[in-house]
This record gives sequence, structure tokens and C-alpha cells, in this order.
Amino acid sequence: MIKVTAASLSGTHQAAESVAEIVQSGDVILLVGDLGAGKTAFTQGFGRALGVSEPITSPTFTLAREYKGTLQIHHLDVYRIDQIEEVRDLALPELFEGNSVTLIEWGDQIISALPKDHLEISFEYCEIDTARLITFTANGRSWNKRLLALKQSLNIKGLMQC
Repeated sequence: MIKVTAASLSGTHQAAESVAEIVQSGDVILLVGDLGAGKTAFTQGFGRALGVSEPITSPTFTLAREYKGTLQIHHLDVYRIDQIEEVRDLALPELFEGNSVTLIEWGDQIISALPKDHLEISFEYCEIDTARLITFTANGRSWNKRLLALKQSLNIKGLMQC
């Protein structure tokens, strides 16, 4: 587990760039936190780092959006899903195939339907309105192998370790 403090939106984007540097095709990333805590902002920085040029917006009302970059990005928001059975409508297994990465806002709500190998990123408010505590938790062999590289990248970008 790695904890950093991002002092601003720019810091959240830098954290996202660090993850984008080590992401691999087929990866699943869960984004967890209160409304407005930084999940979509993280996805914007992540997408930019992977070459997405179009605006990235929250998929709250559409449930899923796709973006083209060096990897295809599937951006899901499962906040409005009430029952795990509704997850089947998202065709998750198909999303995890191919040259793509999947980011799921509120992913902790459907954890039982997701691969065991994933990165969970949680966002918490700090005392300063623009600052966020970001916690990276590796789950599974693949993400645990990359955790040190992630920590080094975060350090290089000057994000403060907690």
C-alpha cells in the first residue's frame, strides 16, 4: 500500500500519470471515494498520459464511456447500480479483453464481480479543500510486482508519501 498527498488537481493528475506509466493491457483499476473526491479527475490525468485528446467526463448517467489512446480506456461509473445482477449488463469480461484498461468509479461496490488482480485507488478529502490523500492498494500478483515502480514514479513526481 502506498499513500500520497496530492496538494491540488495537478497533483492528482501527476499521480494518474504514474499509474499510466506502469499500466498494462487488461488491467482493472478501481477508483473509490466520496462524491467529488477526485475519481474522474484522476481518470482525466490518466487518459491524457495515455494520449487521449478528447475531454474525459464522468460516466455517471451513461454508466460507461470509451476513449482511444495508446490503450483503449473503458471508464465506468457503477454508483447507480443497486444490485450485483445489474453488473452483467455491463459485459465486464469483454471489457477486460483486448488492448485496453478499465477504470471503475465506485468499483468497491461490485468487487465480487471483478478480477482478483486489480489496483484499488482511494481518494479522501484533506483539511485543505484542494488536497487529497490518495491510497494505492495492489491486489494480485501482477499489481504487487509493479508497486515498487509505482512508488518510485510517485516519488520522482514529488508527491509526498504519507
